[in-house]
Amino acid sequence: MKQIFIYALIIAFFTACSNDTNSNSGNNQPSIVSNALATGASANHILSNNQFKSMVIELTYIDGYAPSTTTINNLQSFLENRVNKPNGITIEQHQIVPPGNSNYTIDDIVAIENTYRINFNTNDKIAIWILFLDGEAASNTESSLTLGTAYLNTSFVVYENTIHDLSNSAFEPNRSDLETTVVLHEFGHLLGLTNLGTQMQNNHEDIDHPKHCNEENCLMYYAAETGSGVMNMVSGGTIPQLDTQCIADLQANGGK
Repeated sequence: MKQIFIYALIIAFFTACSNDTNSNSGNNQPSIVSNALATGASANHILSNNQFKSMVIELTYIDGYAPSTTTINNLQSFLENRVNKPNGITIEQHQIVPPGNSNYTIDDIVAIENTYRINFNTNDKIAIWILFLDGEAASNTESSLTLGTAYLNTSFVVYENTIHDLSNSAFEPNRSDLETTVVLHEFGHLLGLTNLGTQMQNNHEDIDHPKHCNEENCLMYYAAETGSGVMNMVSGGTIPQLDTQCIADLQANGGK
């Protein structure tokens, strides 16, 4: 069986210019955090209630490629269990016109976000953008497929078309289980896991697979990137969970 790489960690190290944040020093209001920072840079902002008391998640999709209700419910539950947002977490859904691509580069995805994104950070509400696409990653090869990429501090993409191709058939995982695993794994990187903006309380980063947990049953384990690995992780309707080390990291950075 050929190895299929399910998730490719691509960290876009965008440097925020001075005008990316609005200084409100004259009116005692906190500066507005940019939505164009590196992956993991807003981990504490997402996890804690130090500045942002609420969160809005914008799910943007092409017709026919919307996430399932089960996945949305699983995401809501995951966040309510892990982030401190006393004024609530809201999930919105927006359908957009198909861009017409069969595959997408990160530059293509950023252009779509720049065109369609509605919600941005305010003084006390943090905004997350998740895009569900009708095509595949331009980086795919015959032996390597990408299902999702976290590319900014509040943004990630899910290649929903590829998820459809790898699920809901004989010997393939349930689509919602696979979809949930990809979405939560990507969100884990926005939360700074592993060693990606959230400091480790104990050294549990996999040295052979950086920015992933070394616990094989953890949601952030590297095997979620391989065909055989993810099939095992979601077999029997089991969606991988964060292990105690990852949870301890999040709690130390303002999470639950």
